[in-house]
Amino acid sequence: MRVTRRPLFYWVLHRYRGLQLVLFLVILASLFFRVFPLEMQKRIVNQAIHLRDQKLLLLYCGLYIGAVILAGISKYCINVLQTVIGQKILVEMRTELYHHILQLPLQFYRQMQPGTVISAMTAELNAIGFFLGGALAIPVTSVLTFFAFLFYMFSLSPLLAVLTVAIYPFEFALIPYLQKKYNRINKERINTTRSMANVVNEAISGIHEIHANAGFGLEERRLAGFIRTLYGQLKRLFIVKYGIKFSNNLFQSFGPFILFLVGGYLAISGHFSLGALVAFLSAYEKVYDPWKEMLEYYQSFQDARVRYRQVVRIFDQEPPHPLLPEGRGILHFKGEIELKNASFTVDGRVRLLDRVSLHVRPGELVALVGFSGSGKSTLALCMAQLYDLTSGSLLIDGHDVSRLSKQEISAAVTMIAQHPFIFTGTIRENLLYSVQALHREGLADMVPRERMLEVVYDVCLDDDVIRFGFQSVLSREQLEPFREKLLHMRKVITTELRDTFSEVVEFYDVNNFLYYSSIRDNIVFGECSQGLFDAEKLPYHRGFMHLLADTGLDRPLLMLGLAIAERTVELLGDYADDEFFFRYTPMPREELPLYSMLVDELAGELPEKGADRYLLYVLAFRFIPGRHRVAAMPTGLEERMVGLRHRFLREVAGVDMHYCISRGKGKHCLPCRDPEEEPRFSPFCPGQYLYSRSLLDNILFGVIKSGEKMSEKLLHLTYSAFAREDLLDEVLDIGLDYHVGSKGDRLSGGQKQKVAIARGLLKETPILIMDEATASLDNISQARIQQLLEERFRGNRTVISVIHRLDLAPGYDRIMVLQNGSLVEQGTYDELMAHRGAFYELIQGHQSV
Repeated sequence: MRVTRRPLFYWVLHRYRGLQLVLFLVILASLFFRVFPLEMQKRIVNQAIHLRDQKLLLLYCGLYIGAVILAGISKYCINVLQTVIGQKILVEMRTELYHHILQLPLQFYRQMQPGTVISAMTAELNAIGFFLGGALAIPVTSVLTFFAFLFYMFSLSPLLAVLTVAIYPFEFALIPYLQKKYNRINKERINTTRSMANVVNEAISGIHEIHANAGFGLEERRLAGFIRTLYGQLKRLFIVKYGIKFSNNLFQSFGPFILFLVGGYLAISGHFSLGALVAFLSAYEKVYDPWKEMLEYYQSFQDARVRYRQVVRIFDQEPPHPLLPEGRGILHFKGEIELKNASFTVDGRVRLLDRVSLHVRPGELVALVGFSGSGKSTLALCMAQLYDLTSGSLLIDGHDVSRLSKQEISAAVTMIAQHPFIFTGTIRENLLYSVQALHREGLADMVPRERMLEVVYDVCLDDDVIRFGFQSVLSREQLEPFREKLLHMRKVITTELRDTFSEVVEFYDVNNFLYYSSIRDNIVFGECSQGLFDAEKLPYHRGFMHLLADTGLDRPLLMLGLAIAERTVELLGDYADDEFFFRYTPMPREELPLYSMLVDELAGELPEKGADRYLLYVLAFRFIPGRHRVAAMPTGLEERMVGLRHRFLREVAGVDMHYCISRGKGKHCLPCRDPEEEPRFSPFCPGQYLYSRSLLDNILFGVIKSGEKMSEKLLHLTYSAFAREDLLDEVLDIGLDYHVGSKGDRLSGGQKQKVAIARGLLKETPILIMDEATASLDNISQARIQQLLEERFRGNRTVISVIHRLDLAPGYDRIMVLQNGSLVEQGTYDELMAHRGAFYELIQGHQSV
């Protein structure tokens, strides 16, 4: 049975029957412990208190509290079991429904807003899940409990029992009437909520257009109508809801009134004992609990039923293809394609393809061309079986595609779109997506590393991925396989290639002042994993500040900070909103008002307050002499900084850099004290990898000097050095783990297309369909991929390519020209040019443009 055709209680009756049986047994046991305390109440009053028997009082009280505790434990177990059962059923419901949704045709998603699907799969199913856990337990518990208490009440007084339950028929009539009104309003609320979610989703997706056109008011007005409608619906909904509660409370109050009136009269006249009256009153309070639970259950059931019907009605379509073949094995194809009188119509009116017939031989390269709106992209989508033909047939190796499974179609055809979707994750995960979905095996066994790197080079993605690799910050686990190679590369650059790189890199040297590093880096000369020695925390470090005062550098640094603050406020006071000018000062733009007040307050004098001194110290520690031109280093301060660095490393950080430089020859620096005394500290040591820095920073072992030309030169030098040592593939492999962001937002349009093309090539199906898949690429990348198709794919894989650049057409075996949804001519490039038909017109128009 299709998942959308199953009634709500199908999930309850056909899932986890063992757990539900256990739940039923716990419910039966709980009934005794809920009724037993009532009998104990009666006996405590009529026997223990009346006879003044203390032993009997203790016995009955002990039995009473024991039964109450066991009743509470059983109730807790019932609630836990209900929740477990409900959530287990919800997991299966959500999984099977999602499985069904993913297989629905693309035409369904053209008409369905994403917000509706998301809302149905999340919030609305959650509400249904809470109901499913108690779908059987709550009515069974409530009914059995109700009759157990009612039977006990009849055993005490049939007259009082009849009178107290006589009000229930009136409630039976009123509550369903109010509940129907509640359900109707709730349906309207659900529909309005979905529509509002769609509007918000559309606004977020198109936020670029809204900002570009200043359409804020327009979008606000679109949403305002739904907000007002939802307000009215919620107002009416809660009026009815509280009306139901008011009715419940009113009917509940009639019971004690009748009980005190009639029961009190009987007790006064001697026809009813005081203990029985107390027990009856307690029983009445207890008997209303299951009645109240049944009313709440009825409301929850109606709400869940409405939600469930709304959800399944949205997705109540039959997937066009089964996931796997039925009654036979999976077919394998060579790549022959044939269309016979294929037509495709949208909404039953607009015909995008009109009786197209064509035949493509295995291993043939075919180009689809045509004017805008000719139907070439639609034809490609139909051939990839992403759209189902309205009429006609599509055959692959003689097999009608309409009778093939989705797995067989996916194994035969790879589709690369003009605007590909990139999934949230790494480049590697995106490249392996198609192969993983097709083979359903472990990623490591599906595509060898060499094959993946080969495809990356083929689609010209290597430069981007290598750049991502150089920018990567590696963990210890990621670094371990490459650590020795990368440290060797650092040694090569800092020794053999030092003169070549020195123009663009300032190398770390424990004995030299670093003009392109901050004052903080010059002093600390390392990284602390806990951030203890960050510029903002150094003024609070007692050991460091004592060392600073001892070397007499505290006052010069304060003066440097004051000079930077005064000069920045003077020069950039009128440019506080322009981030560009703040590149030349260590003061962030947002801190300018704070330092402006400080400069006015100090009036050129050094501060006495600790908070003011802190601000100037932080500014000085951030200062980079070679980059921040707002101030100059005081004369002679460089040598004193280097001396302070040596003392800091030895006395505060506890490392011996002399061992590393003079004797260790690349080994780790020796700690001077127990490393547990300070958080883990990594000095700028030639033999240590800096885990807080990027791969490129570690290889260069220094700071890149400013300037775009220098960055380009550095990249060229680094590529050459790594290629010489045969390490580029290692960096490329690291770059494959670059996280592309949500929907690939951290990639450019061209990078997304390259990833999609590489993903398609890794799949290695006999048929490759490309719908303007290289439209966003540069000319060099387009030419490289075209060369790949012509030299490696011709004769091996069937390629059907919708091309936007007609100068690429001569490279294809055949060209098919579409116009107004019809195939108007086909042939080789030379044949079509000689014919001087539609293709000739396209070429002439393209050349004139």
